[in-house]
Amino acid sequence: MIQYKFIKRETESLASHFIVPVLSIVLALLFGWIFLWLYGINPAETYLRMWQGAFGSSYAISETLVKAIPLMLLGLGLSMAFRMKLWNIGAEGQLYMGAFAASGIALFYGDLPSLVLLPVMGLAAFVAGGIWGLVPGAMRAYWDVNETITTLMLNYVAISFVESFIFGPWKDPASMGFPLSPRFSPQAYLPSIGDSRVHIGLLVALLVAVLLYFLLNYTKWGYEIKVIGESHASARYTGINVTRNILLVMLISGGIAGLAGMIEVSGITHRLQQGISPGYGFTAIIVAWLARLNPFAIIMVAFLFGALLVGGFGLQIFGLPFSTVQMLEGAVLFFLLGGEIFTKYHLQRSGKEGQ
Repeated sequence: MIQYKFIKRETESLASHFIVPVLSIVLALLFGWIFLWLYGINPAETYLRMWQGAFGSSYAISETLVKAIPLMLLGLGLSMAFRMKLWNIGAEGQLYMGAFAASGIALFYGDLPSLVLLPVMGLAAFVAGGIWGLVPGAMRAYWDVNETITTLMLNYVAISFVESFIFGPWKDPASMGFPLSPRFSPQAYLPSIGDSRVHIGLLVALLVAVLLYFLLNYTKWGYEIKVIGESHASARYTGINVTRNILLVMLISGGIAGLAGMIEVSGITHRLQQGISPGYGFTAIIVAWLARLNPFAIIMVAFLFGALLVGGFGLQIFGLPFSTVQMLEGAVLFFLLGGEIFTKYHLQRSGKEGQ
């Protein structure tokens, strides 16, 4: 009887690194097409409406960029941890903590000039998000506690912590009962680009992508991260301080996510409020993997997922649930993870016919 088994590839082909992500998107769209058809919805019309909602006008494109900016930063932060095989699933909570710290600075020191206030808000957000990433990083480094579980659980701690303030001491008396903080002073607003809602957070994300690309590919530290990701034992054998690098990478990964939180409250909402993130931290996991952890590819993939989010919000006007978009995101991740098998392994026939 003819049998097949998976054999690990000695080297991963460059073609597979391009084909697998593209094929994942195609299969996810096909899956969505079948699902919509079975649900009694015209798939072609649905996808056309999503396209028009995301790219049909200059306003639509600007809104796509607005949604893409936090995904860019979160994806970049997660890519650092993922390169070391540290499964940071806590970007959502790190974003919330960054938004909280930045909001605290804006609310209590809002009379400072913008040139001072905005950098301080960004630093506070980076530190808060970094600490939220450092806690599970330390638990992994010193006690080998699974960071997947700890980072995931800390998401809900962070969200509840932030909500306790906007329902409590930071609640705006003029909010008519809604969980909102007072509006920031104009000095705490990120400058916009042109007449759109797109802000200079886009430039920050592009700068972070350039810095990460350089650090990861042209520095000794980037080489250490790569070696640790391949094998902790080999890294220790060559004298690399694995513990220190775990702490540093989780600190920076969480810090970049925290910076995304600051940019969201300073550039878009101009106040701390409930639901500041529609799951950006979880979507960014898909963004990072679909981009194969490449900083520049993350920028492009984040833009595509920003379009998916904006197009999905547009569907609600026509009575379709936003969960359609979440289903497509999940399908992309499912097919991407499935495709990873064929990136790292190939099928080999074994056995003889007739046995």
